[in-house]
Amino acid sequence: MTDLDSGAARVSLARAQEVLDVQLAAEGADAGRTGEDLFAVTSLLDESIGLRRALTDPARDGHVKAEFVRRVLAGKVTPAAVETAAALATGRWSGTRDIADACEQLAVVAVATQAERSGRLEALEDELFRFSRTIAGSPALRDALADRAAPAANRASLVSRLLLGKASPEAVQLARRAAAHPRGQRAERLLEEYVRVAARRREQLVAHVVTARPLSPEHHERLAAALGRQYGRAVRLNVDVDPDLVGGLRVSIGDDVIDGAVSTRLAEARRRLAG
Repeated sequence: MTDLDSGAARVSLARAQEVLDVQLAAEGADAGRTGEDLFAVTSLLDESIGLRRALTDPARDGHVKAEFVRRVLAGKVTPAAVETAAALATGRWSGTRDIADACEQLAVVAVATQAERSGRLEALEDELFRFSRTIAGSPALRDALADRAAPAANRASLVSRLLLGKASPEAVQLARRAAAHPRGQRAERLLEEYVRVAARRREQLVAHVVTARPLSPEHHERLAAALGRQYGRAVRLNVDVDPDLVGGLRVSIGDDVIDGAVSTRLAEARRRLAG
């Protein structure tokens, strides 16, 4: 899953999300099931370049494409998933894969909506981030989840066993998806992208903080508040500890990097002395 590059694609995604939000607001709408169905639609789009081309062809009328989607999906997925996919079909996309990427993002939004309704949205972000770090820190687990020769169901079952009793249903749902259908990415990287989508649900920025030693609760709160003032939005901290930094910390928010690590300053001093 990647961020959409073109303005038209971002507008198309935003309009489809508006449709999804309206559909999920309807009485009886099952956000978690809708998310699972939108993941299934994503897989369908991934598997059929002909379908992607048909739905992203700017020469074809958007309403005609939307009706085609409704006929194909009716009765097979939730009404919310049908209408969201139909909305995606009316959009304008710069590449055929953009529509699949957008569908995946909306699947995550639907699952995050279910977590939000259950009061578990913040926990969902924490659990996905922690599990992504667990994968990154375990070569054996990382290799097992990257093994495309293993059936997707086996990789998903492995994740379920690891998270049994340790994570919310929504975190397990998204982690299973990342393991079974990573769409060309490593599972841990895809989970990090899922965290960013979930954070946007709460209109937060996500800051990746690398520090030489664990932050105290007071330092964690002060850093989040300072970044929030700087960016004008709530900022969520995902913290990794790296003793090699010696001291200080490094903060990444999107393309912005704030590097106050002692190791970086020492390396810069050595470069100046050598030059």
